[in-house]
Amino acid sequence: MPHLSRLTSLAMALALLGGASQSLAAEDPANLPATTVSGKAPLPLDELRTFAEVLDRIKSAYVEPVDDKTLLENAIKGMLSNLDPHSAYLEPEDFQELQESTSGEFGGLGIEVGAEDGFVKVVSPIDDTPASKAGIQPGDLIVKIDGQPTKGISLMEAVDKMRGKAGSKITLTLVREGGKPFDVELVRAAIKVKSVKSQLLEKSYGYLRITQFQVNTGEEVGKALAKLRTDNGDKKLAGLVLDLRNNPGGVLQAAVEVSDHFLRKGLIVYTKGRIANSELRFSADPADASEGVPLVVLINGGSASAAEIVAGALQDHKRGVLMGTDSFGKGSVQTVLPLNNDRALKLTTALYYTPNGRSIQAQGIVPDIEVARAKVTREQDADSFKEADLAGHLGNGNGGEDRPSATRKAAEPRPQDDDFQLSQALNLLKGLNVTREN
Repeated sequence: MPHLSRLTSLAMALALLGGASQSLAAEDPANLPATTVSGKAPLPLDELRTFAEVLDRIKSAYVEPVDDKTLLENAIKGMLSNLDPHSAYLEPEDFQELQESTSGEFGGLGIEVGAEDGFVKVVSPIDDTPASKAGIQPGDLIVKIDGQPTKGISLMEAVDKMRGKAGSKITLTLVREGGKPFDVELVRAAIKVKSVKSQLLEKSYGYLRITQFQVNTGEEVGKALAKLRTDNGDKKLAGLVLDLRNNPGGVLQAAVEVSDHFLRKGLIVYTKGRIANSELRFSADPADASEGVPLVVLINGGSASAAEIVAGALQDHKRGVLMGTDSFGKGSVQTVLPLNNDRALKLTTALYYTPNGRSIQAQGIVPDIEVARAKVTREQDADSFKEADLAGHLGNGNGGEDRPSATRKAAEPRPQDDDFQLSQALNLLKGLNVTREN
């Protein structure tokens, strides 16, 4: 399969819609086709005259002096902000943050945000960060940052306000599901995100969660699959839950590598755009780190971009059963184009398509089995006797040991006990194995 350089595969974990920027390559504009840089169409002279006139009027008549640099940079930002939610002009600090985020370490709150109706919307809090510990949820609207309204400011400006030195405090005013605004005070931290977590839910049944797609995520998934086998007594798993819920996406190449761990052949994803180097195809190699284990993939409205690439590939190849709710629907690809003075242009250059040719853009992926999020409340069994508790009861017909109620042990807490969607995924895997054994 094609592989992209780690230095040029850039993804933003904060400050972009869904945090799911997928970067194909950091191209030098001089290497792009001439039609892209200079264009063959004649210059729009009338519009350029109007632009120059507006620039001159602002400089001469605005209530306060404004320098040319500020006006021109604002003009560039305006051009990009009206294209789509993911294209942006990156100033040096923003560009540096974009590059650092692929390593999984950045400063801030650990919250993936997007824009909706002029407000900042939470796409997903990142696990084990100030945002997740404070109870911030996907879908929350951030209406104020330290008392300053977010209405009307750009997404990048909002993110700049939320970032800061570790240990400094910040207050976010949130609105949840149309309710009344409420304040949440957080303490900024150095966010070190481990993108892959894994454990055995029960004997022979594994759980693998990907929180976002970083440069090393494919490698981490391979190690996690190997560890799950080791934890299972060096035996093949009977089933695996791949949890992509609230995963905002990230690096395209990482999504390809993760998909490849579960597929032995066939197309994983392809991209289509206007320029030649935006059209790529990625295919699986014969190796299968998952050993063909029965698979359930969990998705929800916070699963975006690279997470949707993985889910779409596994669904199209019928490699696993998708369970949960509809995904976010970000099916576009951004290319980072370095400019002069340590700045960059993050431009949407292509759409990606699943192996069967589906565009996910603005539609999302529909799970095979819809299971909505639900609160799990467990009732305690009433004190009661079983047959084995009764005096003078008969012994087991096969000679087996009695199992009175007193011998039951309190079960240790498990992730699936308080997660309805996860428990349903585990039950499905068990059911699949029962039918196979029969």
